[in-house]
Amino acid sequence: MSERILSILAEGFVKIFVASIQVTIPLTVIAFTLAFLIALFMAMVQYAKVPVLKTVARLYIWIFRGTPLLVQLFLAYYGLPMLGIVMEAFPCAILVFSLNEGAYCAETMRSALEAVPEGQFEAGYCVGMNYLQIMFHVVLPQALRTAFPPLSNSLIAMLKNTSLAAEITVADMFMAAKKIVGRTYEPLWLYSEVALIYLLYSTVLTFVQNHYEKKLSSYNSRETSVKEAD
Repeated sequence: MSERILSILAEGFVKIFVASIQVTIPLTVIAFTLAFLIALFMAMVQYAKVPVLKTVARLYIWIFRGTPLLVQLFLAYYGLPMLGIVMEAFPCAILVFSLNEGAYCAETMRSALEAVPEGQFEAGYCVGMNYLQIMFHVVLPQALRTAFPPLSNSLIAMLKNTSLAAEITVADMFMAAKKIVGRTYEPLWLYSEVALIYLLYSTVLTFVQNHYEKKLSSYNSRETSVKEAD
């Protein structure tokens, strides 16, 4: 490997890594947090079978799961200004990623809620709890344990999908690599470097996911043992 390539890789790594800390990671964390809150609300609306809101939730999920993420980004960033709605690239990316991921996570949470036995509500009412108390203190904790693995996978997928934000000029690490490629004409090495950094982050998240999945599995086993003993 020539000194020129090594120099480009060294420069590229610094700029790409800085961009990942300043843009990619914050974008992922903020967007996924909002997506989870959206998903939780949409799942609870469907689970409770609220007439009008349930229809709105199904329509939202249908639209955002049925259209490509890149198209959604272009519509929000390049299309909405024609209606007088102008957003900066980073907030626009947060909005689109959170709405898109929220639609997928809503289905995950809905399935997890429906997996909780209906007898939990009856038991809650028997001890004097109301609907919201049962939902937040009994049903949701169990549903979240079930939903943790697929939600973790969604987080990892979102981290990788943030590379699409470069298409609307967000200065993430993929955009940083594109700028250096445009100057050095070394796409193989620089895009490989970006791929390795994404792989590093994904590996760390996967390790954390596996760690907590084992903890949850251990907790569920102890809980099952206690119930059988009773």
